[in-house]
Amino acid sequence: MSQCLPYPPHSGVTNRTFHILQELQRAFDVTLVAFSRRNHQSDSDARVRSVTALRREVSDVLEAVPIESEWSLAAKLRVHASSVLAHKPYTFFEYGNSEFGRQLEIAVDRASPDMVHMDSMDLYRWLPRLPSIPIACTHHNIESDLLRLRAEHIAGRAVSSYIMHQARLTENLERRLSSRFDVNIMTSQTDAERLRALAPGSRTSVAPNGVDVEFFRPTSSQQIVPGRVTFLGPTYMFPNRDAVEFFLSAIWPIVRARSPKATLEVIGKNATGDKARFELRAGVACHGYVADIRPYFSEASCSVVPLRVGGGTRLKILDAWSMGKAIVSTSIGCEGLDNIDGENILIRDDPVEFAEAVVRVLSDDDLRNRLGRNGRKTAEETYAWPVVGRKLNATYQEILTKATPIGGLDAGEGSAA
Repeated sequence: MSQCLPYPPHSGVTNRTFHILQELQRAFDVTLVAFSRRNHQSDSDARVRSVTALRREVSDVLEAVPIESEWSLAAKLRVHASSVLAHKPYTFFEYGNSEFGRQLEIAVDRASPDMVHMDSMDLYRWLPRLPSIPIACTHHNIESDLLRLRAEHIAGRAVSSYIMHQARLTENLERRLSSRFDVNIMTSQTDAERLRALAPGSRTSVAPNGVDVEFFRPTSSQQIVPGRVTFLGPTYMFPNRDAVEFFLSAIWPIVRARSPKATLEVIGKNATGDKARFELRAGVACHGYVADIRPYFSEASCSVVPLRVGGGTRLKILDAWSMGKAIVSTSIGCEGLDNIDGENILIRDDPVEFAEAVVRVLSDDDLRNRLGRNGRKTAEETYAWPVVGRKLNATYQEILTKATPIGGLDAGEGSAA
């Protein structure tokens, strides 16, 4: 069960979900029931193409269901009004399309599954529709923590207060349900510890985000453009937009003052207004969505991850490591990864220190090359998708062999109809 249709795998969540599906299919027959996100499939033809592509990867894929609130302002307002009135997280209503329930029933009847992999707690309202079989829930991050961080960094008291309200509702849900799943799949040990503290008795297993180390390979140093700095991530997502705005306002002026020929390239889908605002800064270019990031990354002297809001682990770092790129990141930006400051990454939270680290990477060939080599080694040994997949499949095999099923969970939120 997925909150997105993970093809093409060009965003963080679709990348992870797509590769997890591939790895699970190595050991199991996988049937996918998924919602379709507007940012991933812009129309019905795109949904059909994505479903068709995914049917070549796994045993079966049901028809994808669009999320109504992404296509209708009235539906979006109903979702949030219902959340306020019912004192339930907005996701209960956002993922409430009855057609998804119908597709889920078809899938259960057709596949007679031995286990359910729920790729996000966002889908918790459908728990009562599941048979009494083991259920694994993936937490791409601790969502309540992510909401709190967003509330702290967003402008406007009313919006901030509402997001904080959603954080409390989501934390209550995480606290109540997590201990009842057969296993909670976490993307980092840090998040696993947080979840166990929040919901004592929860069983956790870490399956970190991974990277295709054959696709993302180091390129010739001759392709590097001196002074080139790269940020990867769609800025329609708040954590990325906040990171770019923070970098441009507090860090980039210092970098440019000390390295006047430095250039910044922002790779990832962004709104026209964001692009225009970012490119007002000297040396900045926004490329929007690109089908293949490798030509852009191959030119980078330094990859920056100035995130102040986030959870889980950052695919942008894994991609850069796999391509042998030097990285400067905030603590939040690289949280949960096997990072060693000064060995495979530079970690700086103070804006001035972050800028100084970027300038060092741009000017010191030995440092840049050492960080890149060690990053590539980390990607190969820890984050290659087959490495991640073997551990996840072993966890599921153990559950199927030993665990007592606790499926058919009551979401505790009323009828899922």
